[in-house]
Amino acid sequence: MSEADVPEGGSVYTHIYVIGHKNPDTDSIASSIAYAELKRRIGQPNVTAAMAGEPNPQTRYILERLAIETPLYLADIHPKVRDVITRRPITASADMPLKAVLELFHRHTIRVLPVVDDRNVPLGVVSLLKLSEKYLLVGTDRKRGVDTSLSSLAACLEGTFLAGAPDNEVEHLHLFIGAMTEESFAGRIKGHDPASLLIMTGDRPSIQRAAIENRARILVVTGGLPVCDTILTEARQTGVIVVSTPHDTATAAWLARLSTPLSCYIEPHFEKIGVAESLDHLRLKLLHSGEPAVVAVEEDGAIAGVATKSSLLTPIPYALIMVDHNELSQAVPGAEAVEILEVLDHHKLGNPPTNQPITFTVAPVGSTCTVVAAQYREHGLEPDPKMAALLLAGILSDTVILKSPTTTDRDRETVAWLEKSAGIDHIAFGRDIFSSCSGFSSYKSLDGAVRADFKQFSAADTRFGVGQVEVVGFDEFYDLKEELRDVLKKVKDQDGLHLAGLMVTDIYTESTLFLTEGKNELAHVMGYPQLEPHLYELKGVLSRKKQMVPHLLKVLGAL
Repeated sequence: MSEADVPEGGSVYTHIYVIGHKNPDTDSIASSIAYAELKRRIGQPNVTAAMAGEPNPQTRYILERLAIETPLYLADIHPKVRDVITRRPITASADMPLKAVLELFHRHTIRVLPVVDDRNVPLGVVSLLKLSEKYLLVGTDRKRGVDTSLSSLAACLEGTFLAGAPDNEVEHLHLFIGAMTEESFAGRIKGHDPASLLIMTGDRPSIQRAAIENRARILVVTGGLPVCDTILTEARQTGVIVVSTPHDTATAAWLARLSTPLSCYIEPHFEKIGVAESLDHLRLKLLHSGEPAVVAVEEDGAIAGVATKSSLLTPIPYALIMVDHNELSQAVPGAEAVEILEVLDHHKLGNPPTNQPITFTVAPVGSTCTVVAAQYREHGLEPDPKMAALLLAGILSDTVILKSPTTTDRDRETVAWLEKSAGIDHIAFGRDIFSSCSGFSSYKSLDGAVRADFKQFSAADTRFGVGQVEVVGFDEFYDLKEELRDVLKKVKDQDGLHLAGLMVTDIYTESTLFLTEGKNELAHVMGYPQLEPHLYELKGVLSRKKQMVPHLLKVLGAL
């Protein structure tokens, strides 16, 4: 694995996606598949081919003909909440005693603990800070008050019921320690509801009898000391609960306070976020909600994890290799938020800055597949026949069977090398590619035809976009011309463009009709014959990249 695949800190990305531009053409998808395959062959199994849009009819035909699986579709690559959380959150149930809760905080060094029901759905949270504030709060009632159930109390005391039985209902009890004479003790408990008394004492029969005579709710005998049968009989007759604990009185009193179930401390109002929501949304919640943590939940509402401010520093586990483009305006949405490790392209530069030095391979050739094929040769590898045919298809598509002015000697030499590996005649293969899927009927809709290979550019203050459809003859285009103008108007308005255009290219006559919407003054500077309003004839023009766009950049920049 190369150093470029290792992010700062030394950890390895779990996934690296090789991905082309939005509205991908055949060159974009073919180069992503072939380069991902090369990466895997040289020992990088975590590299996956991806696409930023649905393949056009031509690309589908090629993939089906070669029995190659369509790449993974990524609608966007924005980092999500699921990318920065640990999927094994520490949780607690509402009936868990405070003693066990504090042990969880200590053992796992956490600050916030989600409380969940039996379906793992969060009921609320408990923060260590707020728990400490409540537990240490000073007040007359807090000195004696203990909220607990008989079951939780006995469990924390490691106690045994000598009289009565456990109960899970939470009660508010008042704790008294019987470490004085019977007379003094009677004065202490006077005025308190006997049904709320929690009496703790050691082997003091007089205090034990006083507790039973006053019908205390529960008597805890500490130190594991025996209780005489007469006292136990009286307790059973009067309904007083008697529990024996092996702990001394001081420890038992402390444990009693820690027996309070977590339900008494739950904060029911808490920040929550779905795992599929954006990291930016999580950042806003963490920075502006005032809460120390946000609970992340799955689609079914079950807890997925807990995010804190430190989660925002977690490295994103995936990165990109961009092929057939280098501008963020053409990249999969969210590309600006993840690490770009490498670029392979054959277009003009417009790349974003990167945090680390990267491998940036751009060549003035007719196809990115030519660049990818060169990478195979540099590594001393030959693509298998299927992959060679795919690379060949990408070059033939982008260079219009080597007729486009973008075609270079390097493209021609690469085609000769690939057709030997693929066992395919490139001319026959190219004709099959274009004849099988040319024209507007290959698309599900006219909007789909315009959008399929639509790219946006800027000339000074003018934003414009150009799509391209290859045809065999212009008859179908003329039948659909007015409908296509309506589609271009919609695209222009939706994308906020000054000009939207469509190149309709006849691959056999090697000429293009250019239909436009917007920037009517273009007619004065276009420099090509205007057949009618909004329609120009461009003989000898096949390439958007090398002929159409440079010309538009020049003339629109002069307006």
